Amino acid sequence: MSARIDQLCIDTLRFLSVDMVQKADSGHPGLPLGAAPMAYVLWSRWLKVNPRNPDWADRDRFVLSAGHGSALLYSLLYLSGFDVSLEDIKQFRQWGSKAPGHPERGHTPGVEVTTGPLGQGFANAVGMAMAEAQLAARYNRPGHKVVDHRTWVLASDGDLMEGVASEAASLAGHLQLGKLTCLYDANFVTLSAATDIAFTEDCEARFSAYGWHTQWVEDGNDLSAIDAAIRAAAAESARPSLILVRTHIGYGSPKQDSFEAHGSPLGEEEVRLTKQNLGWPVEPAFRVPDEALSTMQTAVGKGADQEETWNHRMQAYADAHPELAAELRRRLEGVLPDGWDADIPVFPANAKGMATRVASGKLMNALASKLPELSGGSADLDPSTKTALKGMGDFNPPLEAGEDPQGSDGGGWSLSGRNLHFGVREHAMGAIVNGMAAHGGFIPYGATFLVFSDYMRPPIRLAALMGLHLIHVFTHDSILLGEDGPTHQPVEQLASLRAIPRLSVIRPADANETAVAWRVAVETRDRPVMLILTRQDLPTLDREVYAAADGLRQGAYVLDADADDSPQIILIASGSEVSLIVEAAGRLRRDGVSVRCVSMPSWDLFEAQPRDYRDSVLPPAATARLAVEAGSAQGWHRWVGDGGDVLSVDRFGASAPMQALADAYGFTVDNVVKRARALLG
Repeated sequence: MSARIDQLCIDTLRFLSVDMVQKADSGHPGLPLGAAPMAYVLWSRWLKVNPRNPDWADRDRFVLSAGHGSALLYSLLYLSGFDVSLEDIKQFRQWGSKAPGHPERGHTPGVEVTTGPLGQGFANAVGMAMAEAQLAARYNRPGHKVVDHRTWVLASDGDLMEGVASEAASLAGHLQLGKLTCLYDANFVTLSAATDIAFTEDCEARFSAYGWHTQWVEDGNDLSAIDAAIRAAAAESARPSLILVRTHIGYGSPKQDSFEAHGSPLGEEEVRLTKQNLGWPVEPAFRVPDEALSTMQTAVGKGADQEETWNHRMQAYADAHPELAAELRRRLEGVLPDGWDADIPVFPANAKGMATRVASGKLMNALASKLPELSGGSADLDPSTKTALKGMGDFNPPLEAGEDPQGSDGGGWSLSGRNLHFGVREHAMGAIVNGMAAHGGFIPYGATFLVFSDYMRPPIRLAALMGLHLIHVFTHDSILLGEDGPTHQPVEQLASLRAIPRLSVIRPADANETAVAWRVAVETRDRPVMLILTRQDLPTLDREVYAAADGLRQGAYVLDADADDSPQIILIASGSEVSLIVEAAGRLRRDGVSVRCVSMPSWDLFEAQPRDYRDSVLPPAATARLAVEAGSAQGWHRWVGDGGDVLSVDRFGASAPMQALADAYGFTVDNVVKRARALLG
């Protein structure tokens, strides 16, 4: 490629981006002007993608962690031949455009993950690299390298300031993810100021300490130096790579090296001056030279050839290893195997029962043998969350001969291990699990105590926004966990999670509801599922007396009721409080009160049911309703109505044994009966 053509392509990227922002009168022109050269080198010389099939399984993954620079990504996608037109990018940030303000997965072809909240994309990329490494270790065989792609990130100063990036980078270095490379757009300017006002650390030394391979490129316009650095990173197999590229935000504009170039249009006069400074015609806007377009669209033919070569490799692999190939294809297509739930246990009635976290652990291990795609772990809490997959190995670099891993599940250390150890890094865990789900081939899960879901709220929200299929197991679900006290006792977390659109939240009442909850979580493809589980034992209800636990699929169901279709009162509960309302109902019935008990493990599943079904569970004429849940009352009034009441926890917990807390906060049969009678007058 000639230097002239290279520069033409780079400037085309720059000014398509500038014109996008200027036409929209909204956006971020600074990053595209400075980072276009490194993006061009990566996309034109290294990135393995097929623009005509953006979901090809063995493509490289590119993550624009600095999602505010989306105009650059849309320019790359359009020029490289993805299904993004010039008209699409002219509608940048407008209603219905394929070019929204920040990149959105599922909205724009070629966008791998939704980014914008800084640091999230970086951590997503770590999850993608982990996914590639585990698949490669499980499926590749001598002479058959069918999983062989890389993960690339373009990150900003702001990305590397965010704590989630530090957590994820630390884990990536430990895991020796050699196919992960981050191009760091080091322009030393953020939205409000130069970075020296708050960020003066030595990032190269920091990442070296994490176990990363690091390089400096002193001039962000030096294509040869950028190319050489990428080449060196690609040759490094035992460490992830950070390439620090010294760039200039708003390069060539009157606002170069100023925070004013970050998040606002340059302005008509500044656009004119910038184009003149860089030798670009002022008019017309959205100029695309034929040479630039034809040069960058060579990605179409190259990508098609790369995919075709891979298809031949897959066929040879299938001939040599038919069972492995079939399993890999099934996973990549997101199809569940026949009989995947055949070994899910049914739990006998038991007054003592078990904690739903314990039941969940049994169910996960029953599922794991049939679902190799089920892989995940906890933020250093496996013994408490019961989420270890026994005998499935730990995802870690293999140990040297003679070394003995501590805390292994007995399956040994290897990159094919399915137990992920995130360390005490909840925020990174959430974002990494997102990256694994976005990569494909996995039903990934994370686990921690419910109260610590607060650390994970940004990635949980993004998982819902992207519609990712993943599962989080949140245990220790109420003040009834006891002596650990209010720092560990969730109160508002259930309401907070229920407030997130397109997020499924399920709080099962006993072991058999937990079994159905896991079925639902595995089957649900278009959104993340949160399983909310207890630390304490719960009675396993006798399903010959009470309705089948499969009613959980509808979100709420009539657990038991008197023959009268018009009960005097409806008692509603989720999770650990269901057994409480069952006992209270028995006492009320002995006094001649007609009672209906409703288990409501999932508001969102119930909301999705037809109105007729919802009215059959909660008849509109039955206005005396008492909801019982050991968490915030927020939202419950929708279900109990003006004539109802909520027994809830609307203050922080306390450190005390479980029964003392239940007595103090009113979660007793006596108090439920008292509150019910008050409603009945």
